Amino acid sequence: MKIIKMNDGISIKRSIEEGTEDQREAVLTILEEVKANGDEAVRTFTKKFDGAALDSLRITEHEIKQAYSELSDMLVSTIRDAAANIKTFHDRQRRESWFTTSEDGTLLGQKVTPLDSVGVYVPGGKAAYPSSVLMNVIPAKAAGVSRIAMVTPPDANGVVPAGVLVAANEVGVTEIFKIGGAQAVAALAYGTETIEQVDKIVGPGNIYVALAKREVFGIVDIDMIAGPSEIVVLADGTANPAYVAADLLSQAEHDERASAVLVTTSESLAERVQNEVKRQLEELPRAEIASKSIDDYGAIYVVDHMAAGVEAVNNLAPEHLEIMVNEPMTLLGKIRHAGAIFLGPYSSEPVGDYFAGPNHVLPTNGTARFSSPLSVDDFIKKSSVISYSKEAMKKNGSSIAALAKLEGLDAHARAVELRLEDLR
Repeated sequence: MKIIKMNDGISIKRSIEEGTEDQREAVLTILEEVKANGDEAVRTFTKKFDGAALDSLRITEHEIKQAYSELSDMLVSTIRDAAANIKTFHDRQRRESWFTTSEDGTLLGQKVTPLDSVGVYVPGGKAAYPSSVLMNVIPAKAAGVSRIAMVTPPDANGVVPAGVLVAANEVGVTEIFKIGGAQAVAALAYGTETIEQVDKIVGPGNIYVALAKREVFGIVDIDMIAGPSEIVVLADGTANPAYVAADLLSQAEHDERASAVLVTTSESLAERVQNEVKRQLEELPRAEIASKSIDDYGAIYVVDHMAAGVEAVNNLAPEHLEIMVNEPMTLLGKIRHAGAIFLGPYSSEPVGDYFAGPNHVLPTNGTARFSSPLSVDDFIKKSSVISYSKEAMKKNGSSIAALAKLEGLDAHARAVELRLEDLR
């Protein structure tokens, strides 16, 4: 892991997945096929890409029971504990409708309504992600979404990982379909004989899933187009180099294109972390992936003072930010751009990924400059409410008509002037 001494700004190297033209064309073909042929096309693509010949797209009660039999009581209990923490956090995000009145009888307000239906994509393939189930479903439930349909790719035998099914059952998902890829996105967006169309699709996936979500946006809503994972650790000389190295590698093992960066005021820490990363890499089962990530997208930056480090963090706007300094709370107010902020030596990034409660679906590729973690707000919509009284129309009608005429919209003005005439 290279050490770079910086006096100017820091520019993080990121991998941005936009897809090739061939990939986009492949996705468009899949979307059109599913739109036209429904379940038949979904089965065809599932056989082609996942190797699974499916009689039924839907997970059965028997498969749910089988999943529980494959997990230990300890793991089931852990999933329940994590779900409880995540629910507690997201319940606090709920919004209420509000109304206000004035003396002239005007009533104005905002009506908050949950989405009717949401599709949750849970990735599969090389690994199982029950945490993705919890993080996407629980805020939707907290918002009051009445229908949640979950899709997740099966293995070649048509089997979905037990942890994923248990997590889904624990949070009350009753529609679970063993399909993945662009064909699953298409099924949720357009509907098929088996799968009813949803209003919004959330959840991460590979490049084909990301491209499919981008293409169906407008037909349905989507959460975000997520890029490879990233972490920045901001540290001074008091940080534990073994902790820092372990946390950098916790993101590097995700993907060869993940980025792991240390920004520090201490040359000594930089050197110790460099050595620790090398040592710990030798012990990692996913060492090949983590090593390529570190080589291509990892770096240690040494800055002259902490103010420069904070400025660098705000410029990078990382998905995950760990602050490992003597008094981390003193820096919190200075951080403007980060998806999730972890304070102190025991707030390791996996604490947020799995258990603490805040959402792990976070803005990547610097988009924390203008976007936020997945939350209850992503599963509601807001309607303005306007009730104007006679007195308010008398008082303000002429001003409204004048503004309409200023814009050359005479019919708008006339709609108000008719009422003013009746009130005179």
